[in-house]
Amino acid sequence: MKLNGFLSRKFGLVAFAVLLLLGFGFVVARSGPLAPTKVTITRVESGSLSSSLFGIGTVEARRSYFIGPTAAGRVKAVHVDVGEQVKAGQLLAEIDPVDLDERLRSIDASYARASSAVLAADAQRKDVLARQTVAGLNARRYRDLGDKHFVSPSAVESKQQELTSAQAAVDASEANLQSARQEVVRLKADQDGLRQQRNNLRLVAPVDGVVTSRDVEAGSTVIAGQSVVKLIEPNSLWIKVRLDQGRSRGLALEQAASIALRSNPGMPLTGKVVRIEPVSDSVTEERITLVTFDQIPLGLSIGEMAEVTVYTAANQSGLILPNAAIKQTSQGTGVWQLRDGKPAFVAIKLGGSSLDGLVQVLEGLSAGDEIIVHSERELSEGSRVKVVEQLAGQRK
Repeated sequence: MKLNGFLSRKFGLVAFAVLLLLGFGFVVARSGPLAPTKVTITRVESGSLSSSLFGIGTVEARRSYFIGPTAAGRVKAVHVDVGEQVKAGQLLAEIDPVDLDERLRSIDASYARASSAVLAADAQRKDVLARQTVAGLNARRYRDLGDKHFVSPSAVESKQQELTSAQAAVDASEANLQSARQEVVRLKADQDGLRQQRNNLRLVAPVDGVVTSRDVEAGSTVIAGQSVVKLIEPNSLWIKVRLDQGRSRGLALEQAASIALRSNPGMPLTGKVVRIEPVSDSVTEERITLVTFDQIPLGLSIGEMAEVTVYTAANQSGLILPNAAIKQTSQGTGVWQLRDGKPAFVAIKLGGSSLDGLVQVLEGLSAGDEIIVHSERELSEGSRVKVVEQLAGQRK
């Protein structure tokens, strides 16, 4: 009896252990690391989408001007303030001329004296030319008289020396006149340079515009090229937009755009792409694009944020998938396709994309293919999966 009782208890313990192991194995197979990965799937469908790109940008001025002196100096006055509208040629600021006016008066006096010297040298030249003419006539007349022995050879030689002296005087007067004229030219260049330098002390608006910055005040010392006032042309405002580089295929000039300003998001504005920068941002992997307004709104401010949608193409027909199904792996861009209930990675070629989360598939798939959209764990080739309608915590 005792032996039978012992065997019964032992058999019961073994049976319990077996049941426990079976239960543990069932739980592990259902919910542990050996359990199949839960996934949601979709089917490749034929359809059409309107390809577009979305990006965030800021309002900038296409044409801006930094107004400053061409030489170092002290600011005498600033006549405009931030926000003021100015006209082309309007005086914005002045630089103290220091001794420039005195130097200009001095060179004006020197120029006047040099001009008088030119007149005197020219009069002198005319006088010696007249003397040369008389000396030439006398020399010829005395040569003729000498040939007829009416005058002595010494008299002929004397008149010839007078002609030579007159010619030397003409040469000297010509040189003197040329030197005087060169001095006038030099002083004129110096005078023009000082006048231009003086004019440069008056900082004027090159175009009609709006003052966006007043960088210095009266009494400040500035160097050549330093900005005193900054202007923009208000009719040159555009938006510098950053677009996803990986989805910018098809981006081109003149494409239409929709612009939603942060100050008035409920009233989208129209525009178009006018420039695509040749250099992308390698850090953020973004393509930099410039978009203009069809009509610039009133009250637009520099630096305002804007949401921009660029319509890269019209409705395109073909195979479409949710963008969430697209994966990037070491094998490239592709999707996990269900084949006989097992996941297999398939490389694909993408076309355009839409803002509602759909992408166009150009190569690699066929209509009706089952594609994994979401998975609760990372997938691998041939891993066990279980198709569910929705993953835990996933929004419908």
